[in-house]
Amino acid sequence: MNEFPYDRTARTEDEIRKAVDDLLKQMTLEEKVGQLVQSPGPATADIGMDVQQDPMEDLIREGKIGSTIFIAPAQDIAGQIEKWQKMAVEESRLRIPLLFCQDVIHGYQTVFPIPLGWACSFDMPAIEKAARIAAKEASCAGLHVAFSPMVDVAHDPRWGRVAEGAGEDSYLAAQVGRAVVRGFQGDDLHNEDSLMACVKHYLGYAAAEGGRDYNTTEFSETALRNTYLPPFRAAVEEGCASLMTSFNIVNGVPSVANRPLCHDLLRQELGFDGLIISDYNAVGELLVHGVAEDEADAAQKCLRATLDMEMATDFYNRHLPRLVREGKVPESLIDDGVRRVLTFKYRLGLMEDPYRHIRPEELKEKMLCSDHLAHSRKLASESIVLLQNRGDVLPLSGKETVALIGPMADNRDMGGCWQFTSFTDRFVTIRQGLEEAGVTVRYEPGCGVHDAIEDGIENACAAVYESNICVLCLGEDSSMSGESASVQHITLPAVQLELLENIAACHKPVILLLTNGCPLLLSDILPQADAVVETWFLGHEAGHAISDVLLGHTEPTGHLTMSFPVSQGQIPVYYNHMNTGRPHKAGTPYVRFESNYMDGPNEPLFPFGFGLSYTTFKVEDLTLSKATMNMDGTLTVQAKVTNTGRRPGTALCQLYVQDVAASIARPVQELKAFTRVPLQPGESQVVPFTVTTDMLRFYNAEGNWVAEPGRFDVMVGLDSRDALTRRASFRLEETV
Repeated sequence: MNEFPYDRTARTEDEIRKAVDDLLKQMTLEEKVGQLVQSPGPATADIGMDVQQDPMEDLIREGKIGSTIFIAPAQDIAGQIEKWQKMAVEESRLRIPLLFCQDVIHGYQTVFPIPLGWACSFDMPAIEKAARIAAKEASCAGLHVAFSPMVDVAHDPRWGRVAEGAGEDSYLAAQVGRAVVRGFQGDDLHNEDSLMACVKHYLGYAAAEGGRDYNTTEFSETALRNTYLPPFRAAVEEGCASLMTSFNIVNGVPSVANRPLCHDLLRQELGFDGLIISDYNAVGELLVHGVAEDEADAAQKCLRATLDMEMATDFYNRHLPRLVREGKVPESLIDDGVRRVLTFKYRLGLMEDPYRHIRPEELKEKMLCSDHLAHSRKLASESIVLLQNRGDVLPLSGKETVALIGPMADNRDMGGCWQFTSFTDRFVTIRQGLEEAGVTVRYEPGCGVHDAIEDGIENACAAVYESNICVLCLGEDSSMSGESASVQHITLPAVQLELLENIAACHKPVILLLTNGCPLLLSDILPQADAVVETWFLGHEAGHAISDVLLGHTEPTGHLTMSFPVSQGQIPVYYNHMNTGRPHKAGTPYVRFESNYMDGPNEPLFPFGFGLSYTTFKVEDLTLSKATMNMDGTLTVQAKVTNTGRRPGTALCQLYVQDVAASIARPVQELKAFTRVPLQPGESQVVPFTVTTDMLRFYNAEGNWVAEPGRFDVMVGLDSRDALTRRASFRLEETV
């Protein structure tokens, strides 16, 4: 066996730089290009396309791939990773190890709430810890890169992939993105339990027209910079190691080949020096978009955009060496990409020990261990949003006889989209959670998720009549949200609506639990239920977390990160919209020649930031520390928050800002800070927020990141709508 032809001990950045340059000198052109190719491993999920490549083993031995992606359960990949890594470091000429990648979205073996759910917790340390746990488990299986977090800002609930993000707000998406990056990458990528984060999808993917996945997008330069870019800017500042491009076009060019977007904005302006990775087959789709004449043209355009990893397709291997030799592509562009790939292989410690992330025995100890499950349960309970609680039917006393009805009541499909756990049988059902808590349950499914059950509704109603209260569990299966799961109607299936109607007619208290991946239309549903609880897909500990909240062992503290529309025709509806020249006053009847609907309100049913508790809160006494603020200064905003109810609870105090008169139109309000405030009954707390100039910055029409002098309004409240009821003003002034 030949010795490793490169320095395996390089650790400092200077040592790594020298080692990479030395290795580059030994590489053939074909071997260099190979480092930029990411081949697909075995896939057990149907991704709807057949990508043609040479056999994996041949590519590895010839040094023609640098990484691979798995779309398969964890149990199916661990042995394969070890086999292929051994092949790379023992049978290829230069013995360069591979990077192994997977979509580790909301947990690895231990599954947490879907990202839209955990964002509702507004608990950044808890989200960071969930990502840390996922990194500890996934790294033991041999993985190096997690294709997460998704920080796309989404305004359209019909787009199924809203389940994978943080909702409609740029600031919140940035905070969640930062937390996940920190969780995955830890203190040092060289730690054996760290993963490279891959922030996605760059840029504007969620703006798909009609909410239809993979569809075209159209947005202004100011929207690009002020709405869709900030979470990526934050991730770069946080030190994210890699970034994935989106499928959509930006200014007419798909992101994967968009040099102004990737090279000019991302690398030059934002200073990103990590890996840029394409999404699956995105390079091949350039031909379908009509912006590449053939495979060679597509490869050249992506390389010039500084794409470092071509996922799934093999255009780089097939065409770049020839294009270099023909003088059509400078080899220096390939060298730049290879340097970045090799640098991260050094930073991960793979050049030192290619097998350091393959620790199956340690994985057995960690996966679904008590600590990991306990945190899954905690974060799941914090992700639950109480939307309605008429007559304070919640919390339950635990002494009731509960009619537990619905297709989701005893359903282990609690993981949601994009999870590959081997332990699908370990998801805790709602029935299991309540029964283990000692609740007397009469269970009837009533119907399936999509289909009727013979005598199902009749049997369900009989159980309700024999019980004190009904817990009705409706929702979606996990295939109904996520990638390629867009819908025209964000409603529950008809058979479930029929079940709800019949249960409501029994005239017993009804607690409606919703398991779903996207906002739903609830206007016609709310009158039929006394309480409505949004649970999302909560992961392995779903049933325990739901039981904790229903019984009052844990207070509901979740708050919506996407607005729920009154009707389909409002979509897109989001809180931080621009004002118009003819604004309509919220809550008032239709007025001709104003920007309003003749047949319904402008405002959503439930706004961004909304969430009830088992107690009540009041915000008052909004004050500012001063009336003016210099560009290099700060200002303190404070408000008093009081628990006005009879139970302990946690208020989510939210700070919003409006730039009243700027060089370009600015939103009516923007979230700038939030804090969770635990309060005992009758307790008050003065909550301070520090306003900095950076919080007031935006991209102006010239693309400059600026804070402009002038008047700013600050608002503090329990949700975006509530905050509008109290505001104070200050002026930002140039520093003299």
